[in-house]
Amino acid sequence: MVDYYRTMWSDQLYGALAASRIIVVVVIDDKKDAVPTARALARGGITHVELALRTDASLAALEAISREVPEMTVGAGTVLLPAQVRAARDAGAHFAVSPGLSPAVVAEAEKIGLPFAPGIATPTDIEKAWNMGCRVLKLFPANPMGGAKYLKSVNAAYRHLGLSFIPLGGVRLANLDEWLAMPEILAVGGSWPAADDLIRAGKWDEIETNAQAATEQIAKLRPEAGGGVGQGGA
Repeated sequence: MVDYYRTMWSDQLYGALAASRIIVVVVIDDKKDAVPTARALARGGITHVELALRTDASLAALEAISREVPEMTVGAGTVLLPAQVRAARDAGAHFAVSPGLSPAVVAEAEKIGLPFAPGIATPTDIEKAWNMGCRVLKLFPANPMGGAKYLKSVNAAYRHLGLSFIPLGGVRLANLDEWLAMPEILAVGGSWPAADDLIRAGKWDEIETNAQAATEQIAKLRPEAGGGVGQGGA
């Protein structure tokens, strides 16, 4: 499995994430809001979204974005069951992530070839994920666990492994610089550009403005600070 996971995150997908530096987490209650949300984010410069599988509309929303907003790379989030891995892939997901580490979910992602980042929070989680072959990991909940300082301390023991992290949970515009200054960060994840209340209210202009603020902030940061692993190491 280790060799498989070293190649499953393709150069194109990994490189695009490393360039964009941000994945916007989106929760869709009503399918009709999916495409307008994605288009507003795209107008603001966002190229990657994580569609959280937390509502009955999630898979239909993922499929709609994948079909109607082709410039957006769509991932599935909150993937808790093996069946959700396959359903996400069939709906058009380019990658998937989870808040925790489930061997069954990792195995299913490997089986069907869907790039996957399991959630980790502790050194034990990191070691389990690494032994399953995972090289791109989601740190969750990132800020409550201690933020960038926590990850820097924990990853000191594993830096030689070339792991890449996607922190999510409390990541906001105000602390983007701190996270993205770390070479092991592939991209940050956050919901603030397209918060649930903005989506429900149809505030597409505000979502676009938030997205633009995030991408402009990222553009100011040093471009070389992207990801802890390169080609063939994800």
